[in-house]
Amino acid sequence: MKKILILLFILFVLVAGVAAYMVMGSATAFNENKKYLLVYTGKSDEASVMNYIKEHDLIKHPGLFELLAGKTGVWKRLKPGRFEIKKGESLLNITRMLRNNRQTAVKLVINKLRTKGDLASTIAKNFEADSSEVSEFINNPDSAAKLEVNENTFMTIVIPNTYTLYWNTSPSKIFRRLKSESESFWKKNNRLDKAEKLGFTPDQIYTIASIVEEETNQQDEKGNVASVYINRFRSGMPLGADPTIKFALNDFSLKRIYEKHLQVVSPYNTYRNRGLPPGPICTPSSKTIDAVLNSPKTDYMFFVAKSDFSGHHTFSTNYAEHLQHAKEYQKALDELILRKQNAAKSAM
Repeated sequence: MKKILILLFILFVLVAGVAAYMVMGSATAFNENKKYLLVYTGKSDEASVMNYIKEHDLIKHPGLFELLAGKTGVWKRLKPGRFEIKKGESLLNITRMLRNNRQTAVKLVINKLRTKGDLASTIAKNFEADSSEVSEFINNPDSAAKLEVNENTFMTIVIPNTYTLYWNTSPSKIFRRLKSESESFWKKNNRLDKAEKLGFTPDQIYTIASIVEEETNQQDEKGNVASVYINRFRSGMPLGADPTIKFALNDFSLKRIYEKHLQVVSPYNTYRNRGLPPGPICTPSSKTIDAVLNSPKTDYMFFVAKSDFSGHHTFSTNYAEHLQHAKEYQKALDELILRKQNAAKSAM
């Protein structure tokens, strides 16, 4: 009898040890450093969550997890969200995380975007809302009105940056956050005063900056590029900005703009229409916006890429001088194309 009791005790200890190991030890079933459990709105119930866990192979022993989650009140307290599960995490830690709603925030990284479709796609990749839901919000006149923008100026509320939000944040709240950050941006560093002194609204500065952003990657010459467009605007001369033609055609693969492209009928055709286009053609960086706000006073009216293909430009005050520089660039470009063609033939 004594031996039986000892065996039962040993068996109990072993079972308890195994159970403790299964609860306290590594419970993850994946090799990656981490995976995410996504709990969708309206699907925080036990069956939906367990289906997600099994389909994405998150946990080694889903049955034990389900039992432990029930005993610890997870199913009663679980809310929609994105929960990070690290490799080697225990069942105990996972259940505590879900019960206490310790979501992992999303870092929304916005760089240069050209269209509202690009913006909708970027947000949909990072949040619960899909692209159609985000697009519907963006293109809804009532949504735009609440954000104090319209269909053309909607993108002006987007200042490229990294924003931290929760995965299940609604499109409405996402854009309210972007609007708030935009307002804060303009209130800093005397930006509103600088825009006023130049004779432009923040939206107009943003639009000019979007053209400058597309014209050059050279930060040290963005101010001069901006001065050209400001001078043209003030003189009543069409801006004549090639990037606006690409935007009007919705073809950003164009390397050169030809006469046929300039015939496009669009308010964004700055060759045919005077003044600024009705809205931005991309989301310019804060550095580019500041380059416009701090642009030097110049007499420049033209600029063309340098013939050394350095990515910089040559600026001119009159068309005759500009034409000469343009011919130099065109000659260098033709010679470069010819060299490439000859090199390709030699390699055959």
